[in-house]
Amino acid sequence: MLDMLRAIVQEVNTAEDLDAALSIIVRRVRDAMGTEVCSVYMRDPKSDRLVLRATEGLNKSQIGKAGLEEGQGLVGQVAEREEPINLEDAASHPSFQAIPGIGEEPFSAFLGVPIIHHREVLGVLVVQQAQRRRFDESEEAFLITMSAQLAGVVAHALVTGSVHTGDGAAEAAVIRGVAGAPGIAIGRAVIVSPEADLYAVPHRKAEDRKAELRAFKTALTAVRADIEQVAEQLSTELSPEDHALFDVYLRILDDATIGAEVASRIKAGEWAQGALSEVMIEHIQIFERMEQSYLRERAVDVKDLGTRVLAYLQAADKSVQSFPPATILVGEELTASVLGEIPRENLTGIISVRGSSNSHVAILARAMGVPTVMGAIDLPYTRLQDRELIIDGYNGEVHLNPSDEFRARFEDLVAEDQALSRDLEALRDAPCETLDNKRLPLWVNTGLMVDVARSLDQGAEGVGLYRTEVPFLLRERFPSEEEQRQIYRSQLEAFAPKPVTMRTLDIGGDKALPYFPIEEDNPFLGWRGIRVTLDHPEIFLVQTRAMLKASEGLGNLRIMLPMISNVAELEEAQEFIRRAHRELLEEGADIDLPPVGVMVEVPSAVYQARALARRADFLSVGSNDLTQYLLAVDRNNARVADLYHSFHPAVLKALQQVAEAARAEQTPVSICGELAGDPGAAVLLLAMGYDVLSMNATNLTRVKQAMRHVTTGDAAELLADVVSLESAEAVQLQLEDFLVEKGLAGFIHARLGPAG
Repeated sequence: MLDMLRAIVQEVNTAEDLDAALSIIVRRVRDAMGTEVCSVYMRDPKSDRLVLRATEGLNKSQIGKAGLEEGQGLVGQVAEREEPINLEDAASHPSFQAIPGIGEEPFSAFLGVPIIHHREVLGVLVVQQAQRRRFDESEEAFLITMSAQLAGVVAHALVTGSVHTGDGAAEAAVIRGVAGAPGIAIGRAVIVSPEADLYAVPHRKAEDRKAELRAFKTALTAVRADIEQVAEQLSTELSPEDHALFDVYLRILDDATIGAEVASRIKAGEWAQGALSEVMIEHIQIFERMEQSYLRERAVDVKDLGTRVLAYLQAADKSVQSFPPATILVGEELTASVLGEIPRENLTGIISVRGSSNSHVAILARAMGVPTVMGAIDLPYTRLQDRELIIDGYNGEVHLNPSDEFRARFEDLVAEDQALSRDLEALRDAPCETLDNKRLPLWVNTGLMVDVARSLDQGAEGVGLYRTEVPFLLRERFPSEEEQRQIYRSQLEAFAPKPVTMRTLDIGGDKALPYFPIEEDNPFLGWRGIRVTLDHPEIFLVQTRAMLKASEGLGNLRIMLPMISNVAELEEAQEFIRRAHRELLEEGADIDLPPVGVMVEVPSAVYQARALARRADFLSVGSNDLTQYLLAVDRNNARVADLYHSFHPAVLKALQQVAEAARAEQTPVSICGELAGDPGAAVLLLAMGYDVLSMNATNLTRVKQAMRHVTTGDAAELLADVVSLESAEAVQLQLEDFLVEKGLAGFIHARLGPAG
């Protein structure tokens, strides 16, 4: 049965469009179940009618014509109730309603199951038989399983059908992914796809092995030149440290790594293209099978390099692709090297079908301020060249074929964003304080050197989170103590005398180093954060020494410990830091021991916040992970993105509890998650008693503007109103009403709904 299910799904996946997919479904399901009729009714989004779209056994001339209104007949009941209906005599059921002209009169037995994708009923799958009998449990289970398996395929085909290529208007559609970088963009799609297909190379014996080796080495030289040119084009956007990514690219093809494997197979008799294909596919499959998202991203890099080399081997003409103004870059698996090929002034948005908010492209997009959606898995990207798209980077949505009215609404939002940004420029050097003079410092989250200039331009008063793992991720080995010292020194000098909070190495979960893989069944609940570095004191001590040495003469370093779940971890980490400090003093350094704080990211730290505050110099809530762990929702998973909400009452209560615990111990408390950059949330955090808010540089002046429009009394009243609410949606509405009341409606970034 399982093999049959797989075979049907694979065949449906090859269909060119929705009608072809539905035709395969009804034919194969009827044969698999041995029934006389199999039909699919699809919901018409305009009328909500359930229309016959495919059938084997009924009158095919009625396809696209016959149907039922919502809730009518047995098919309508299946859709409305969202559960199967299994009857031995359909005509005797009180909800039965004959559909004229389809020829179902001879058939008594009826089994219908809903086709549901992301909680939306797309249609109904029905089998019928003349014999008066009830379909048995195994048959019902098979049809339910088939419907569930095919729901995603049908949803993708529906969206693909909305990309109309003929005359007439196409259907509006919205594709949901993961928010990669905030902002709204309207532009035209430029599709980036490889010129060669690694999976289509035939195997062939080399007629001249030396000639094949020369061709391969020539191709490698050309690709290396391409990558070096891309790195040069990004020189104004990235620092020398961040350029390490391109060094990784070059070393992948080095004679001592994959390049050596390809050369070896050529010498063994395989032609260059076949050897390259074999080696690259093997490495891609190894990485793709890994659970950690950062390691899976390495498969993207390997595939990108392989296709570039193959294109040269095939002597393909590398046509110069144009990137007009308002380009929205779209691809299945975008890489940093592809991003660097586009003139920055023409790039208005990015969409990647695969990847997460932690991929290199998303990190660079946030640093460059380009609205981005990642993980748009249902996007029919190959058909979108030159099509107008709308990106909602706040909510992780892509809108296709918007109506004129809907497009106008987004144009208004873009204009409001631009006007607001211009108005807020004057606030850069203004203090962040309320109408009654309550001061609230605003810091930034950084990870790349490009963040520094933008952060200072926006008036950042310090760094609340410097992600030290980024330099580790852009290398093929652990950076040395001196390499780390130089990187950290650059950050500390750039912001001095403003404080810089450096988080110790935070890997594991969705962040794995390519040279230090962590393979676990449940990585988010496994070996990550402080657990890794405490188990490897040689890593922790080297990093701590580098931080301390980098701070010499500056005195603006703060060290923050990630993923602390108990007091013992804090005390052990503090002892390592004191040990590193003693070693440096013995070596003659003149360095003060910096403040050491705790990131509150897991529920246990919330409940032990007072004990942690008693021992730490400061607390800092990582609201992204705390929300994820409290709600058991992977924030990088588009399927459950709607469940991830930082305004959930449980999250707000946890935040309030941490602030109260810190205040009881007179320990400073800050917050450095995405929540801190939301103007409405910032008002709540002010009322809770947070001392510092740290956020993306883009949000600094927005939060500052919100603070300058309220009093501490306003904030306290808002918090009192919100804590009694029982849903994230109710909290969201309350905050929006508050912002409107205070003349801050431009800060509201809610979903606008369907694009039609």
